[in-house]
This record gives sequence, C-alpha cells and structure tokens, in this order.
Amino acid sequence: MPAQERWHAMVLRQPVRTQPRGVAGSFLGRIEGRHRTVGGNALRAAVLGANDGLCSNLSLVMGVAGAAIDGRGTLVAGLAGLLAGAFSMALGEWISVTSSRELASREIHIEAGELEEDPEGEGDELKLIYEAKGLAPREADAMVKQLLADRSKALDALTREELGIDPEGLGGSAWQAAAFSFVLFALGAAVPVLPFLVARGGAAVASSVILSAVALFGTGAIITVFTGISAWRSGMRQLLMGLAAAGVTFGIGKLIGIAVTG
Repeated sequence: MPAQERWHAMVLRQPVRTQPRGVAGSFLGRIEGRHRTVGGNALRAAVLGANDGLCSNLSLVMGVAGAAIDGRGTLVAGLAGLLAGAFSMALGEWISVTSSRELASREIHIEAGELEEDPEGEGDELKLIYEAKGLAPREADAMVKQLLADRSKALDALTREELGIDPEGLGGSAWQAAAFSFVLFALGAAVPVLPFLVARGGAAVASSVILSAVALFGTGAIITVFTGISAWRSGMRQLLMGLAAAGVTFGIGKLIGIAVTG
C-alpha cells in the first residue's frame, strides 16, 4: 500500500483493536480526513429559505416604514425585496449543490483511480472498515474478495463506506434545491408584505409585525425537526431575534427619514 494508505490503515486498525464490538460509521467518517463528505437536503434548504425570506423582508419593510415612506412605496420595496432575495437564494443554493455534486464526483474519480492502481490496498482498507463495524475478519475478507471481483461494486462500496457519499444521489438535485429555496423564500418574504395590500399607515405596520411574529415563532419551531431542541425555545428565540432585527431597522429607517425630510 502507498504510504498514505498505510497511514489510513493504521488509523482504522486502532478502533478495531480497542472496540471489539465495532464503531459507528460516523466515527469512521470523521477520522477519514483525506476525503470531504458532501451532501444536500432540499427540505432543510426550503425551511431555512422561508426563515431567511421572512426575517430579511420583515427588516426591509420595517426599515422602509420607519422612514415614513407611504404604504404604496413600502409595498413596492417589500415586493422588490421578495423577488431579489428569492432569486439570490435560488442561485446560491443551485451553485452550492452543484459544487457539492462536482466535489463528490471528483472524490469518486480519485477513489476509482486508487482502486485501479492498488486494488489490494483498497481491499484492505474496506476490510478494516467492515471489521470496525463489527464483522468477523473472515466474513469481512470474504465480502471484500467478492466485491473486488466486480470493480464497479467495489467502487460503490468504497464510495459509500469510505467517502460517505451516495453515488446515486451525489448531494441531491441542484434544481430541486434551488426551486424549493425560491418558493419558500418568496412565501416567507410575502408574510410581512401582505398587510400592505389591504391596509395603509400604522394599521398595516402593526398587522405586518403581528403576522410576522406568528410566522417567526412557527418557523423557529419547525427548525427543531433538524436541531432536536425544544420547539418552544427555538420558536421564542427566532421570534425575539427577528423582532429585534426589525426594530433596529425600523429605528434606522426613522432616523434616515428624519435626516432626509429635515
């Protein structure tokens, strides 16, 4: 095995020796420093996109309202912020997922080259991974020999076990993530704008704040699906931070409005 592969083998042998029952795959992923794991999550991107849209556009609308701009001007600014933010989020998510897919493809290509140059060494590394997961040495050896008989299967196994990459998914669809981000950002950004469609002045501002407060708490609670913390705690944290940001921009807008008109 090349020197780098021997080093990885030494690292992997240690948990095999010290943990007779095997270790989790996530632990193996952390100690495999040569490769970066990549991934994508359209649902997570969508939830965070809605949250970003709500917070950013609420701050924008409150800043414009604080500057004493009429309701129509506030509505136009809110809609402009909605579109600009949604397109920006979609583009950013598309680039992020596309880059992740390209990185995953490159890592798989590297692994394919290593498998071609040193199949025995890669087989030893795969065997160590299976042993670390709890297989007996004989079982791991038999499995690896069977995989090495078909290089495509061996590469698939190395990609999944060593790199932590699903070769069929490669981080998810960039277009799906972009579409989810666009739609959910737009929906979130629409919340503080809606009251200005039917009301003007202080009533519209107050309605916008109340409606956005409910949405802020809701998105904060939904995020706990990914974080696992208390929905009440996450919701209140999101509510307070969102309202604080809106309050600051409202005050800055008011100062700007006074400076401009004064």
